[in-house]
Amino acid sequence: MPSSPHRPRTPSARALRAGAALAAAAALALPVPLAAAGPASADTGPPGAGPADALQAFLPEPTGDHPVGRTTLHLVDGEREDVWVGGPRELMVTLWYPARVDAGRPAPYMTEAESAAMVAGLGLDLPPDLLHSGVRTSSRLDVPPARTRGGFPLVVLSPGAGHNRIELSSLAEELASHGFVVAGADHAHEAAPVEFPDGLVTECTGCQSGEWALGAVNRAADVSLLLDRLTGPDPAWRWSRVIDASRVGMAGHSWGGSATAETLRSEERVDAGINLDGPYLPPVVDEGLDKPLALIENDQGNSWDGVERMWPRLEGWRQWIRMEGSGHSNGIDRGVLVEQLGLTGLFTPEQWRDLYGDVPVGRGLELVRAYGVAFFDHHLRGGDQPLLEDPEGFHPELVVVDPQEG
Repeated sequence: MPSSPHRPRTPSARALRAGAALAAAAALALPVPLAAAGPASADTGPPGAGPADALQAFLPEPTGDHPVGRTTLHLVDGEREDVWVGGPRELMVTLWYPARVDAGRPAPYMTEAESAAMVAGLGLDLPPDLLHSGVRTSSRLDVPPARTRGGFPLVVLSPGAGHNRIELSSLAEELASHGFVVAGADHAHEAAPVEFPDGLVTECTGCQSGEWALGAVNRAADVSLLLDRLTGPDPAWRWSRVIDASRVGMAGHSWGGSATAETLRSEERVDAGINLDGPYLPPVVDEGLDKPLALIENDQGNSWDGVERMWPRLEGWRQWIRMEGSGHSNGIDRGVLVEQLGLTGLFTPEQWRDLYGDVPVGRGLELVRAYGVAFFDHHLRGGDQPLLEDPEGFHPELVVVDPQEG
């Protein structure tokens, strides 16, 4: 397929820096991408990294009973124009799902091109395929799904601005191992670096716009496309029959958290959601919701736009959690990988605290995964989950916020 003139290429670190900091007027604090995280010499490795050929990282293993399969889809909506660059709207989607057996080819982390783009953006003397072959996942490529009666619930994951969907792999693999099909969407030009089937690697054009409410609405429309293509009469995945389209949830980080709330408002097929430290934006913050919604916010004193305003507008099941000691990005893979790969020297202490707080990065990720499984088991399958009734009783770091106290 020829390269589309509507999708700009990523020739340098520009794409990796695109999601660094948002305009103060939008009051949407986003994670600092690795490429913009701190000074790094173009001809020296990161402090403490060790020999480049010795670098290896491991995602935390899933705790559920199912092995995990993974596949990738490319979706195109020829009837909808991309709001950022024009042309038809396109999505890259990764599916994680309960697999029939724990066998098959291991799934790499990022694609080789995405890894090379991120390493080049860092300006470090590291193998370009570091984030392709240097990170071990627990997923097997394109293996058959587990057999099921009635189908597995579906959970959609939406990454933060300038992040690749694959950085939610730890959460996705955990959910899949517990009997959910998980669809991680890279909303085109709102994530980076993202490789398309024609080899094009795109940047986060939307991150440069400051149009965060528009992006949340745009992502909600992406989820509608995804549901149409996964559960409609002509499914994009050959094993779509294992999905129970009547039980759908969503979780998102940062901008993806904003999109989760907006999707609950606009898409009747999505039943419940988790906002991983994102603001609430119009129109959902104006209209409110009557569906289950949880917020897991950071513990660095950064309260995002719309959080207090949204609380009284939540008429369904609701929970507001502040993860003690956490930063903005404890729910994604990046902190664990940065630490294992010896790249923490790319961050100043202040930057690290904003992103990962003082809680050990492995523990923060463990807490998000445990809460995510409990939340979706209860709201999509009707499971009895005492953790939701008393989060602090199970994990002291999951502090339930009293909205009267702030």
